[in-house]
Amino acid sequence: MSGRREREWPRPDSCRIITIANQKGGVGKTTSSVNLAASLAMHGAQVLVVDLDPQGNASTALGVEHHAEIPSIYDVLIEDMALADIVVPAAEIPNLFCAPATLNLAGAEIELVSKVARESRLRRALDAYETEKFDYVLIDCPPSLGLLTVNALVGGDELLIPIQCEYYALEGLGQLIRTVDLVKAHLNQQLKVSTILLTMYDARTRLAAQVADDVRNHFGDVVLNTVIPRSVRVSEAPSYGQSVMTYDPGSSGALAYSEAASEMAHGGAVQ
Repeated sequence: MSGRREREWPRPDSCRIITIANQKGGVGKTTSSVNLAASLAMHGAQVLVVDLDPQGNASTALGVEHHAEIPSIYDVLIEDMALADIVVPAAEIPNLFCAPATLNLAGAEIELVSKVARESRLRRALDAYETEKFDYVLIDCPPSLGLLTVNALVGGDELLIPIQCEYYALEGLGQLIRTVDLVKAHLNQQLKVSTILLTMYDARTRLAAQVADDVRNHFGDVVLNTVIPRSVRVSEAPSYGQSVMTYDPGSSGALAYSEAASEMAHGGAVQ
């Protein structure tokens, strides 16, 4: 793994801003955001994770403080604070940075309603920030299609959708795609579904293979070849304030996320 870490992957010509969204809970949004970011940073990329989930799980997994007194993405969206004033380095990994979320964000959905240009406040903050010093900005969304997720869709150029290899996996995706189409038509013409990541794959079940086939048939080339297996280590890592990439780099989950990030870096899923 150390040899793999030292090998730098190709870096994009300009910053790729990737929103990671699926309104279904428990599909691996935050886990994917954190571990893809960590993998990319370990291979030479400058990476920023924007935590838009009030639970702040991405901030926790990156070892970043996010209690109520900490300046957070809430202050950026609601109080017009500059993004530069809240971004902090992740604890364990060089080149990796985080814009943390606090519980204050839970009220942001309501507070945003009365704000001017409420759907594009994150985009405005990103535009005012030196995003070009990063190779990737990954935006982790809450499990809903509210104003926080809409801000993420307006703020990103690409959409990565994690889909778990379980029954009902494709249920609700139609609603997400319709929301993406609306955002694309009215707020962000650049937005495209660039990557689908299959998560929680259990090779022992026929269902997982069937779901994977269905997703590949439906979405085609944007589905990464790499699938993320069910892994206890992946679940354990955040409780230690780490990504699985540092918690257990030799585990099946860490190796899978590294392969998935490599595909993204080498342009395997970007058309």
